[in-house]
Amino acid sequence: MTEEIFDVVNECDEVIGQQTRSEVHRMGLRHRAIHLLVYNSIGELFLQKRSIKKDCFPDTWDSSASGHLDSGEDYDSCILREPREELGLKLKQPPERLFKIDACVETGQEFVWVYKLFHEGPFQLDPEEISDGGWFSISQIDDWIAASPKDFAPAFVLIWQLLKKN
Repeated sequence: MTEEIFDVVNECDEVIGQQTRSEVHRMGLRHRAIHLLVYNSIGELFLQKRSIKKDCFPDTWDSSASGHLDSGEDYDSCILREPREELGLKLKQPPERLFKIDACVETGQEFVWVYKLFHEGPFQLDPEEISDGGWFSISQIDDWIAASPKDFAPAFVLIWQLLKKN
């Protein structure tokens, strides 16, 4: 399988080149990603547990769906592709945008657009990407992050903190 190619971006999220996934991560280059938060009708959030096979933050809990933009792809195209690949969730249009996070240590130098969607499931989890998933109440997630922040991917902890401020 060919290695993914990502756009490398500057501090203003403007494309300045391309590089392979492994080199982007090894060199800590700025690149782009999306995170999707899927809530059900009773306000629970679906979280995924990242596969042990993942190169970054394996076996940690994360947003409902997340992923890198491929080279030449825009954020809204990626938000349609990633939930389909990870959750079997086919979206007809991009969901609501919540906020954008600048590239930083917590995101692994990713500029991230965070999106929100209401859906009841069920989902078809891709075992290459996700080892587990479940619905959690806001208070469960608050308590869990407070007690064991290392159970979560750092980008999700940052997203959760920013959600609480809004």
